[in-house]
Amino acid sequence: MIRVLVVEDDQLTAQAHAAYVERLDGFEVGGVARTAREARALLDQRPTPVELVLLDLTLPDASGLDLARYIRASGIDVDIIAVTAVRQIDTVQTAMSFGAMHYLIKPFAFASFRDKLTQYAAYRAQRGAAGSVATQSEVDELLAAFRSPAARSALPKGLSAPTLDAVSAHIRAASAPASAAEVGDALLMSRVTARRYLEHLADNGVVERQPRYGSPGRPEVAYRSTGTAH
Repeated sequence: MIRVLVVEDDQLTAQAHAAYVERLDGFEVGGVARTAREARALLDQRPTPVELVLLDLTLPDASGLDLARYIRASGIDVDIIAVTAVRQIDTVQTAMSFGAMHYLIKPFAFASFRDKLTQYAAYRAQRGAAGSVATQSEVDELLAAFRSPAARSALPKGLSAPTLDAVSAHIRAASAPASAAEVGDALLMSRVTARRYLEHLADNGVVERQPRYGSPGRPEVAYRSTGTAH
C-alpha cells in the first residue's frame, strides 16, 4: 500500500481528497495535515510514515513551496504531487524544481485525481522493478510510466512538459471551451504561446478545437477537453 499524506488547509477539501485516496486500490491515507507545521511534524518521524505527499501550495503558516524545499533539504524520502488552485507558470516550474512529480489544479473531478495517482503507482512499480543500476531501456520505461500521453510524444522545440501539463489541466478544469487568449490570460502567458500548447494538445487528442463566432468575419478557435487522461 502507498501511504499518502494530504496537506490541505481547508477542512472540507482535505476530507474530500482523503476520501478520493481511500477509493483507489493500492493507496491509503497515512495522515492529514492542515498546516505546514503539522506536516513537518509528521514527516520528521523516523521512519517517515508516508510515501507520497499531496501538497497544497497555499497554507496558513507557510508556502507549500517552502515545505517542498524543506522536504528536499532534509532528505526526507517522499514523493510530492502539488494539488493547488495556483496556476502561475513560474509557480508550476518552481514546484517541479523542488521535486513535484505532478501538478494537479483545483478544482478537479475524481477521474483526474485517479489518473494522476494511477500514473504515480505505475512509476513506483517500475522503479521498484529496476535494479540499483539501470539500463537505458529501464530508465526510459521508468520515465514513461509517469508521463502523460501528450508529454510522452515528442514536444516541438520551445515547448516544455510542465507548461504543457498546466495548459492541459486548465482546459480540463474549465467549465466551457476556452480560446488561446483566455488560456494565456489565465496562465500569464502570451496568446501565441498558449495557442502553440493548445494546438499540440489538439494534435494529440487531449483537447478538441471548436469554432467560436464573435464579431462578423472574425471567427476564433476555442478548445475543450476530450476527457483523455493527461
